[in-house]
Parts: sequence; structure tokens; C-alpha cells
Amino acid sequence: MRAKKISGEKVKYAVVGVGWISQTAFLPGVEHTGNSEVIALVTSHAEKAEKVGEKYCIDRVYSYEEFDQVLAMDDVEAVYLATPNFDHVDLAVKTLRAGVHLLLEKPMAVSVEECEQILSAQEETGAKLMIAYRLHHEPGTLSAIESVRNGEIGRVRFFNSSFTQMVSGQNHRAKNGFWAGPVADMGPYPINAVRNLFGAEPLEVSAIGVKTDERFDCEDTVTVNLKFPAKRVASFVVSYNAADVDEFRIVGEKGDLYSHPAYGMNASIHHTITVDGKTREKDFPSTDHFGGELKYFSECLKSGRNPEADGEEGLLDVRVIEAIEKSLRTGETISLKPYERKKRPAMTQKVELKQNSTPELVGAHKPSDGQ
Repeated sequence: MRAKKISGEKVKYAVVGVGWISQTAFLPGVEHTGNSEVIALVTSHAEKAEKVGEKYCIDRVYSYEEFDQVLAMDDVEAVYLATPNFDHVDLAVKTLRAGVHLLLEKPMAVSVEECEQILSAQEETGAKLMIAYRLHHEPGTLSAIESVRNGEIGRVRFFNSSFTQMVSGQNHRAKNGFWAGPVADMGPYPINAVRNLFGAEPLEVSAIGVKTDERFDCEDTVTVNLKFPAKRVASFVVSYNAADVDEFRIVGEKGDLYSHPAYGMNASIHHTITVDGKTREKDFPSTDHFGGELKYFSECLKSGRNPEADGEEGLLDVRVIEAIEKSLRTGETISLKPYERKKRPAMTQKVELKQNSTPELVGAHKPSDGQ
């Protein structure tokens, strides 16, 4: 089986998983791209999908049992996969082995071994794989990376971050263990940010977690420490049971860059940059993050380019998350093998699209509201 060729002006997608993230952000963003369209929905909730389909003029709705049939359709060229994390590997492997291109939500999978299975399936057909790091196309995030890369704050010393939210004890994130918890769900944001701000991969990982609410079946609040090459360190806290906080600060010998917010979906990013005692503010208007990443991926598919946020990028975050899980279980500091990644986000990936209004959801809820 070979990778599918793109036949028209717009890449034709099937959306797999029609929950909160698909309805809130992905489906509304499609119309902004100009080069993408959704022609099919795959879900276990047919009635919900039919209503969503009516809203977006998508009349083809399938169950997961019919997924192989969907992949075999001539006009399904790509898949956006937004199921719970533990379902990623089976559906991703099927997609790529069918030669269908894949935009896969993060984290890529729930172990390094599963990431390697996905990469192996990609190699079989040459289908394109991109992990949905929406901030790799957001102007503020790219500006921060460029500023640090250009030495604006001097030689970098450390990074810290807080990313917290209130999640309902009735939400599926509260009931499916570590790989649905805050480290796997929210942790990819500070992990990915510091990896790309430092332009390096961590060597050591340690973590401490607490369960502040018995409704959660994992530690709902976790603090993580990372040691990087060149004597750089990083720390972050993620939580499912704290007021909304969304920020990072990176500090160098000459100054620091503070981003608040830093990771929020479609957020208006604000930077405070202090260098040699002089401070300036920098604002980045809100953009459609999901439309931006989709437009970029479809451009890659149409041109034959490999996307920057590929499977290697996804695996490198998962190996840190896996190490955090082990550290929480053992209380030990976990060592990681040195690794050099050659691809990093660049300003050429910037996409600025108008922000979406919040749509009315069908049978889906934001994390703080429950199921």
C-alpha cells in the first residue's frame, strides 16, 4: 500500500472522534483554511455525529467498526484523530498502513513503544504523519523561540511554568489513570515548549505528585523537574484541581521572557521581555490555532513536504511523560539517553487566521463540566 495522492484543491479529511476538542476547535477551524474539508465523521455516538454533521454539512457518519471501510474509500485522503489517548495506537497504525495521511492529537500515544509502532506503520507506506502541536504555528510561541534562539536574553539558564485548570470529577479525564491525567493531557505543553526554547532534549526527569481529590484516580497535581545539557534546568506544575493558570518564564544571563498566557487554545499571547533591566511588552492577537495547524498540514500534503511536528517530535514528548510516570511510581530520578533532534519550529510555519467564535456543542462538554 502506498500513500494516497492528493487529488484536488482541498485535502479531504475524516474526523475520528467527535468530542469536545473536535467540536470546539477543529471543525470550526476547517472553513478558515481554504485548503481542507471534512467529508466523514467516525464516532461511537451516531445520533450526536448526525447532528454535528448537519451543522457542518457532513452527511457521511460511520462507527468505529466501520473504520476500515472509511480508510478504503478513494476520497478519504487524510484523518484527524482525536480519540482518548489510549486509543491512538490502533487507529493510527490502521490509518497509516492504509496509506492515509494522519493529523494525530497529542500525546502521540501512551508509551514510547506505541509511538514506535506508529512510526513503523508510517514507514511502510510513506503516508505523512503530523502531531497536532497547534502552537508550532502560533505567532507568539514562534516569536519566543526565535527570541531565545537569537540570544536576546543571553545564555539560557532555566525555565519554569504553571499550567492548571479545574476538571470535573465526572469527566473521563478523571477516571482513566495517569495517561488521561494532567501530565499526559496538559504536560505536553510545557514539555514541548522548553524542549524547543532550549533547542535540546532533557537528560534527567524527576516528579512529585499528590491527589487532592479522591474523585481522581491519579495524581491530579504534579510538579516535574528536568535537567538539560549545558547545565540548564526546567520545572513545571500541572493540575486538574486548581484555578486556571497558564504561563511560562525562561531566564537567561541578560534577561527573561515571560509569557502569559502561554498555551491556551486560541488565546491572545502576551510577552513581557526584560533585558539588561529594560522591560517591554509584546502582544500577539488571538488566532485560530486549529485552523492554522490544519492549513499547514494540508499544505504539506499538497506539496509533498514533511511536516516539522512529525512522529519523532511526538515520541520525544512521550518519552519524557513516560519517565515522569516512572518517577512518580518509584520516587527516583530517571535518566534519558542523549538525543539530538534536528527539526525545530521556525517562523516560516506561522499561520494567522481569524479566531473562531465558541460553537454550541452537541453531546460534548468542556473538561470542567463533566463528561
